[in-house]
Formats: sequence, structure tokens, C-alpha cells
Amino acid sequence: MDLSTTYMGFKLKNPLIPSASPLSANIDKAKELEDAGAAAIVMYSLFEEQINQENEALDTFLSQGSESFAEAMAYFPQPESFANAEAEEYLEQVSKLKEALDIPVIGSLNGVSAGGWMKYAKKIQEAGADGLELNIFFIPTDPDMTATTVEEMYIENLKTVKQHVSIPVSVKMGPFFSSMANMAKQLDDAGANALVLFNRLYQPDIDLEELEVVTALEPSTSYELRLPLRWLAILYGRLQADLAVSRGIHSAQDVLKAIMAGADVTQMTSVLLQKGPAYLKTILQDLINWMEEHEYESIEQMKGSMSYKSIAQPAAYTRANYMKTLQSIR
Repeated sequence: MDLSTTYMGFKLKNPLIPSASPLSANIDKAKELEDAGAAAIVMYSLFEEQINQENEALDTFLSQGSESFAEAMAYFPQPESFANAEAEEYLEQVSKLKEALDIPVIGSLNGVSAGGWMKYAKKIQEAGADGLELNIFFIPTDPDMTATTVEEMYIENLKTVKQHVSIPVSVKMGPFFSSMANMAKQLDDAGANALVLFNRLYQPDIDLEELEVVTALEPSTSYELRLPLRWLAILYGRLQADLAVSRGIHSAQDVLKAIMAGADVTQMTSVLLQKGPAYLKTILQDLINWMEEHEYESIEQMKGSMSYKSIAQPAAYTRANYMKTLQSIR
């Protein structure tokens, strides 16, 4: 049975990829994932704020008292020449993972504004990463900011990163665009090697006793696959970029649904944090068992078989499904 697939230019042994998570911060855990069948691994994210805050703090420290002596600052190099502690630790981990693993290592850079933090895309490449996942997280709170402005910000970020690196770049995007299909096409046209559906935005809550806004990291569920499943099915066959799903993958059944909708690979975190890296082996074996039982010979054979362009009633992915669901309640 051929479980292989292609993603970001890599020939992978199967479509199972641990997504960005704390597991990649531990070499032993990463090796466990590889031994359990992981075809590649996405590192935890390096955040724009981590880079910028450290540079600002260092700049403040070096500037204190400098006005007392005209020559004082001459003794210190500019902040940019200092190693950024968290960023350097991240780059070191990239190198360690590349040395320890035989599977592709994909770095993850999380930010939104255009600025010096993007130079770390090149540093991640130089540290040995095989690819880079650009995780753009942005909440447009300004009512005067248009949808076009937001979209242009995403495109420019991607183009800037592509200018700095030669390794393949994927974009992990959110679903909240006025026209998801058009935004996906714009990113595709701008050079994205893959699109990851979707960025899981953590939602705030209100603590009624402390009267504070709080956030909590809650594991995903298989139900969350429904949203990316629709867009995988709609986008399949319409883009040059590969497609990955990164929400709601907890079982072999979830993997199968995503591939049939059009995914090239499936990324997962919550289930691996809950059940341990070795559980990946269970998912892989369940995948093989299902394919044998249903007489599938390869992943490619089923890829996109339930996509918008492949099924007899494609409207099931749009309004027809909505109407049918409401009628079933009656």
C-alpha cells in the first residue's frame, strides 16, 4: 500500500505531520513522533513579540545613563548585534532537530507587522530548516481598516519572507476573510508553496468573579474539522499550492475525510498532547486498516475524491447543505 504524498516539495512517507506544539521543543519527544510514523514535523512558533520585546528591552538597558557622557554609547554595539536569547534558542533547536531526525523539519514564524522580525525567516533557513510555516495572526480592530488593507498585509508579509529564503514557505491562515477562495488564490499567486487550514485563534472569556478577560488553551475536537473540510473541498484542484489541514485531526477517520476532501497532509497537536506521541502509530495503523478494508491502494487514489469538483452534488458544500440541515430539524 502506498501511503506517500507530496507537500511543500517534499516526498513524504505518509500524510501525518505533528503541527506546531511544545512537543518539538523536546528532542526525545520529537524522536518518539518520528518513530511512531511522523512524516515531517512543524516546530513550535517563534513569535514577532518575542523578538521585538527583547530588542526593545536591550535598547532601553543600553540607553540608560548614556546622556551623562557623550562617548558612553561608543563602548556598546548597537542592539541588533546582540543575540536575541529566545530567538537564538529557537535557532539552536532547529539545528538540534535536524541533527536528530531524518524527516523534514519545518520552522514556524508567527507575526503580522512588516519589520525586522522577518529577517529571522532567513536565520531559520540557515539553522537548517527544510521549510517554513508563516503563521499570520491578526485581529483587525480598527473600523476604518478595509478588508483590502488586511489582505494586502498578508500578501506583503508572504512576499517579504519569500524574498529572504529559498526554502518552501506555507501560510497558516484563518478562515475569516470576506472571500476565502479569493484570498487563497492571492496567496497562491504570491508564491505560497502550501496553505494550512486553519489557524486556530484562541478566544477570550470573562471571569465574572475577578472581572478580568482571560484566555485558556482548550484542546480541539474532531468537530472542528468541519470548517476546514469545506474549504479543502472547495479549493482542491484550483490552486498550485499544496493543502494541509491543521484543525480537528484526532483519528484515522479524520485523516481520511481530510484527504478525500483534498488535503495533501494532515497536521495534529491536541490528540498527541492528550495521548502521547506514540498514539500517532495507532492513527497510522487505523488508516492502513481502513484502506485495506475498502480496497484503496494509495493515498493519491482517494485524494480529492470527495471534493467540490468530484462529487455529483457539489452544492452540498454550500447553501444546499445549509438548507438540508435546517429542514432536517423540522
